[in-house]
Order: sequence, then structure tokens, then C-alpha cells
Amino acid sequence: MTTDAAATAPVSLDEIELDDIGFWTRPRPFREAAFQTLRDHPTLTHWAERELPGGFAQPGPGYWAVVDYDDLWHVSRNPQQFISGKGSNIPDMSPEATEFFGSMIAMDDPRHFRMRSIVSRGFTPKEINRVEGYVRDKAAALVTDVLERFPDGQCDFVHEIAARLPLQIICEMMGIPAEDEDRIFAWTNTILGAGDPDLAPTMERLLGDALDMFTYAQALGDDRRTSPRDDLTSIMMQAEVDGERLSAQEFGSFFILLAVAGNETTRNAIAHGMKLLTDHPDQRQVWFDDYEATARAAVDEIVRYATPVIHFRRTAVEDCEIKGTRVAAGDKVVMFYNSANRDERVFTDPHRFDVRRPTQPQHVGFGAGGPHFCLGANLARREIAVMFDEIRRRMPTLRITGEPDYLQSGFINGIKHLPCAWDPA
Repeated sequence: MTTDAAATAPVSLDEIELDDIGFWTRPRPFREAAFQTLRDHPTLTHWAERELPGGFAQPGPGYWAVVDYDDLWHVSRNPQQFISGKGSNIPDMSPEATEFFGSMIAMDDPRHFRMRSIVSRGFTPKEINRVEGYVRDKAAALVTDVLERFPDGQCDFVHEIAARLPLQIICEMMGIPAEDEDRIFAWTNTILGAGDPDLAPTMERLLGDALDMFTYAQALGDDRRTSPRDDLTSIMMQAEVDGERLSAQEFGSFFILLAVAGNETTRNAIAHGMKLLTDHPDQRQVWFDDYEATARAAVDEIVRYATPVIHFRRTAVEDCEIKGTRVAAGDKVVMFYNSANRDERVFTDPHRFDVRRPTQPQHVGFGAGGPHFCLGANLARREIAVMFDEIRRRMPTLRITGEPDYLQSGFINGIKHLPCAWDPA
């Protein structure tokens, strides 16, 4: 079985610069070695905050990097001690901007409990089972379309396959017309491109697209409040907790979160997954030869290995100790999921891609428990499994033919472009 190199030579602490975008463009084996150095370090390490391109936020006082699996679970499962309300991203923004872009992932109880209770009405097992049918239909139609439009057997896997399915599913769930999908796709790319020097939009472009997306969602929510239909937007706008419903403003912010998180993370898991299956043909054969029996483990292994969301932040509200380090009230702690998913104290041979890896211990690609665990984890799993099942059955020779064009980001492990090919029928 193929084993990926964790890194080249060991990396010293002096060589690591989490606060520099240059670190996040270094070769991935170097970065894996850097995080192993941080995990092996006897204490937490403190890092400066970098200024984002476009001046979206000013550097703050720095943060503690939480890189060990057990420490990350501790922070995530103690929301009274480590809060989200001051922001889930590293930079400090105004409370209004934090809520606008973060919605409920930047909330604490009781507001978070109320918001999640309402939103979760659309993610019950019954609703996910209802979605299952059109996940299959959308994936099948997508493959048919690709085969027809690219008779030479070549395309950009991200743009034509990985990005399209989750976007279509979100739009279908929310009751958004198909003709509006391209607009929503462009808005999400603008928001996530803020940290990439090659894509960094101007402040005017970022705020303009975010406001357009927010306004679109408000109008959608207002319409479903008065004229409900059979969609997730109607379920959320009609749901009540203690006599309260979502306001149009709350729905607008949640829509930004859902469109960005639900689209981008699943899209990147599918893209990374195709690259992994190309690089590890033995694992591809193991999965595809016994697809249904292996699907759950294989999908979770793709998410663990790719870790589409690299980090989230919490803020300590009282003095405490993590990994022998005194963390003061008000300090930022940043949970690096990519590092926890490679913790050799928890995962056997963590740099090996293994589609039969046991699902316990649980990876942290969807979060590490606690109130902010990914609400759409099961939907994402189904989308990934269904997409690869369509590829297995109808595009069995599909493979990646070039190196990924990675998003330059310390937040999203994204792929912008990924060439692929298959043998035309």
C-alpha cells in the first residue's frame, strides 16, 4: 500500500511561519513536517497575525496554535470556556461583520442554540433521506452533461464536476432557480478568494458581492415566509423555537454560511478525493470493487486526508492551561484540524491514504464535537459517495492528469483548477 511521505527532512521551529502566506504556499510535505514539529513541541506555540490582502482586517494580538488531536477536542467541546462569539476566523472584525459573515458559527448560547434549533429542522434524517433522491438525479445528470459537452474526454474536474454537484444540491434544497446558480457560485468564490493573493478581490468587490448575496437571501426568505413551498428555506422560515422565528436578516447571514461552507467544503473534498484516487490506484480498486461496503470509511478517509477547512478560532474567557501552557482570558486559540487529522498518537500511519481505515477514532474534518459540529456532515458524506459512485459506473477511466492549482489560503484547503481526462466511449 502506498505511503505518502510526511515530509522531507525534519523542520525546525525557526522555519515555521504560520502567520506568513508564504508558509501556506510551501510544498505540502514541508508543511506536514512543520505541523509534526508543532505537535512534538512540549507546549503550545504563539503566532503573530498577518494582514490579509485588501485590508479586510487589521492584525490583532496573535494566537495560540492548538495542533494536537486531544487538545483540539478539549477546546471544541468546552464552549463555555472557549467561545465563538468574538469570531471564528483569526482576524478581529466588528461584531456586525462577524455575524454577517459567520452567522451561527460565530454565536454562543443561548443565541446559537435557538439558531441551530431552527436551522436543524432542515437537516433531520427525514429531510436528508428526501434529499437523497435528487442527489442521485443531479449527479447522474451532471455526468451525462460532462460526457456530452467534452467528447474528447478532457475537462477541468473542479469547475465541471466537483464544484457543480454541491452547488446544485444547495440550490435545490433552498428552492433556488437553476438560472441563479452561476451568480451564487461567483459570490462564494469572491468571499473565499479574499485570502488568496492571486484572487484577492478589492474591499468594494467583497462587500458588494456579500451584500448582493445577503439581499438575494433576504428576498428569498421573505417570499417563503408568506408563500411557503416544499424546500429548506420554507422549513426554516416557518420553524419556531419558543415562539420565535428566523428574521430575514438572520436567514440572510445563514444563507451566506450555507452557500460558502456547504458548497466549498464538499467541492474540495470531491476534488481532493479524485486526486487521491488517481495517486493511489490500489485504494481506488479496493473501494470501487466493493463500493457500498467501503463507502463510509472511504468518504471519511477522504475528508480526514483532505481536511477542507484548515482551522477555526475560539477565544478563552478565563485563565486556563492547554498542553502545559497558560492561556489567559481573552487569548485567541486556533484549532488546526489539518494537524489533528495527522496526529500520529491517534491515527496509525496518518500520512497513508487508506479507504478501509477504521472510522474510529473519529477524524475532525467536520469539527471535533461540541455545539459547532458540522450540521451538514451526513449530507456532505452522501454527496461525496454518490458522486464517486457515478464516476465509478459511468467514467471508470477518469483520472487527474496534472498538478492541482491550489487556493493560496491558510483557512481553506481548496483547489481552484484540476485537469482530468477519461477514455471517450
